[in-house]
Amino acid sequence: MNESGLLIVLSGPSGVGKGTVRKAIFSQPDLDFEYSISMTTRSPREGEVDGVDYFFKSREKFESLIEQGKLLEYAEFVGNYYGTPVDYVRETLDNGKDVFLEIEVEGAKQVREKFPDGLFIFLAPPSLSELKNRIVTRGTESEEVINNRLNVAKEEIDMMHLYDYVVENDQVEHACEKIKAIVVAEHCRRERVEPRYKRILEVE
Repeated sequence: MNESGLLIVLSGPSGVGKGTVRKAIFSQPDLDFEYSISMTTRSPREGEVDGVDYFFKSREKFESLIEQGKLLEYAEFVGNYYGTPVDYVRETLDNGKDVFLEIEVEGAKQVREKFPDGLFIFLAPPSLSELKNRIVTRGTESEEVINNRLNVAKEEIDMMHLYDYVVENDQVEHACEKIKAIVVAEHCRRERVEPRYKRILEVE
């Protein structure tokens, strides 16, 4: 019997660098996570690839999947839907593989309700001024959208208490090392390890 995989949820306010940290983690050869690609109705940014960074869907298609119950979580954020396909996540965890989700804060709340045993990590900015600087540097949003994102970010930071760990994204390399250490520690939790040893004792 396989030990169930660990659901790792990385979340945080828009502009904090979730995508950058996730890509850095997955560029390291010593990790064996399965990345669950999120689905969104927003347009691709420059360099983003459908099926690699996101599954880009029309609003009509996304709403159809909501009705069919095919999403583990979903949220509407600044006029666009974001969500996680449910079947892939459940099958991968059952096969003993860790699944890594990079999602918005509202979506993480929904996942916590369905998978309370998951590992929830909040990626925090060093400061609000640095967060604004990162959003502005993107060059993809209007001033109105930037201010909207900052207001939402303040609300999201206030929801930090819903997470197990907080990692400050001061430098991408430091954030990656902290996240890796947290995952190793979670795999060593007595609650996860003990059932396997009890099965060994029963066999002997």
